Amino acid sequence: MLHQPEVTLRGCVREAVPVTESFGKHARRCYLKKNNGSKLKIIPLGGLEQIGMNITVFEYEDSIIVVDCGLAFPEDDMLGIDLVIPDVTYLKENIDKVKGFVITHGHEDHIGALPYILKEVNVPVYATKLTIGLIENKLKEHNLLRTTKRKIIKHGQSINLGAFRIEFIKTNHSIADAAALAIYSPAGIIVHTGDFKVDYTPVFGDVIDLQRFAEIGKKGVLALMCDSTNAERPGFTMSERTVGKTIDGLFAEHQNSRIIIATFASNVDRVQQIINSAYKYGRKVVIEGRSMVNIISIAQELGYINIPENTLIDVEQMKNYTGEQLVLITTGSQGESMAALSRMANNMHRKITIGAGDTVIFSSNPIPGNEKSVTKIINELLRKGADVIFQDAHVSGHACQEEIKLMYSLVRPKYSIPVHGEFRHRKAQAEIAESLGIPKDNIFMIQSGDVLELSEESALVTGQVTHGGILVDGLGVGDVGNIVLRDRQNLSQDGIIIVVLTLERYTNNLLAGPDIVSRGFVYIRESENLMIEAQQVVEDAVFDCLDHKISDWSKIKNEIRDSLSNYLWKKMKRSPMILPIIMEVE
Repeated sequence: MLHQPEVTLRGCVREAVPVTESFGKHARRCYLKKNNGSKLKIIPLGGLEQIGMNITVFEYEDSIIVVDCGLAFPEDDMLGIDLVIPDVTYLKENIDKVKGFVITHGHEDHIGALPYILKEVNVPVYATKLTIGLIENKLKEHNLLRTTKRKIIKHGQSINLGAFRIEFIKTNHSIADAAALAIYSPAGIIVHTGDFKVDYTPVFGDVIDLQRFAEIGKKGVLALMCDSTNAERPGFTMSERTVGKTIDGLFAEHQNSRIIIATFASNVDRVQQIINSAYKYGRKVVIEGRSMVNIISIAQELGYINIPENTLIDVEQMKNYTGEQLVLITTGSQGESMAALSRMANNMHRKITIGAGDTVIFSSNPIPGNEKSVTKIINELLRKGADVIFQDAHVSGHACQEEIKLMYSLVRPKYSIPVHGEFRHRKAQAEIAESLGIPKDNIFMIQSGDVLELSEESALVTGQVTHGGILVDGLGVGDVGNIVLRDRQNLSQDGIIIVVLTLERYTNNLLAGPDIVSRGFVYIRESENLMIEAQQVVEDAVFDCLDHKISDWSKIKNEIRDSLSNYLWKKMKRSPMILPIIMEVE
């Protein structure tokens, strides 16, 4: 159910204070309700301790809008977990106030949680054309297309949601159609940059609308929520076009080998430049990896990528061409274990084998935490004899220090709220803001769950709401908590010991056992003495219970667990999970 956006400003509230004017081709005036002393609440539910799971609540009286709804990928100690999505208890508790999700761009850390959250908080979704296309692909997988309202918003247009008016402003990023948001509320204007960089020569679309940021800055901006990802890096972020020149040079240097390029599936501009070089040098292009195929097909359908005729071929057609006639664009630049490149490197890919004569280009930098995985893949590729290039073939999609300074200089906010990054990234931005003259007291290093109340007169963190990560394991959402994770960690570190014994009903006489089964603790055949002694410890514990007329199974199990645990710790300095099983026969 795709709806065209309602950009009319009817329904704006009386008691007039004029605010803005232009959207699209039409010049109008909107009148927001005069502030009656109420404050604007800004409540980040995720995205402030990590790169990922971005979601922020804006609340004014009886109106709530939610900016972004992303996921995070599991940390190393989250064994078996596929994804982490934000806890939206606060939204569910205030569902009557929630007017919609407003999405800045189509990356997973900004849209990935939508299919899960919309099942519980079913409100309209507003975003630009490509972003909506990517969201729809996710909704289709979860059978939510029919039940979810989507509205496409163009850059420069505005929407009215309750007490808020939200204007979409053109920005540049590593995915097309990224937008910043000017959020007009009765308490003041909030500018949320989304993920951005200043690219004066973008591959697709227009340059960032710096003029509009300046115009909004002149009106008086209450607070700026700015991307902090590259706040530690001096200078400017290079234009995406510089990567195109690098890639073109690499094609020229490696005309006699098959080229395999790994990059982010969502970086449509990067894929466009690779295809341009492939066409120039007469190569056929194979796109490999499920997410890459999905995103490129959506981008092609919506007109965000131009693929010359007869350039794209299916993986099945590769056998009809020599290596120097081919280029493969693939997922797996972050070393993901099941991504296409990883499967190729580990000889697990059914149709593509990498060997001597292949050139593999990593057109990305490792995301913090993925360095080991990437290095492992590079080593495997080198062992196979491939030529691996992993430098100078990538530029970031995030603003460096000088671009952040430019944003602050244009917007001129009263308050600074650094967002999108780990603490060190946001701290670096706070220092930039202070160097530009924003008082330290006006810079807020808030955390997920904090309730920041803002007005022209004051800003204060007034409390906390429920927040955190909900773990997704397969089809289960939220059914794996800290206790289950702890058990998994325990199992992974020290294994499990199962103790089985049989008691006679009514008399509680020991009829069989105790038998001990070990998995992931020790190999029983090589540790027979240890197992015999452990069995004796359990037997003593059971007889001790029976001698004291203890018939409660839970008490018997606890005694077995404690006795065996103490013994194994003394002997091995290990604490396996101990699972006593008692059976009863007549």
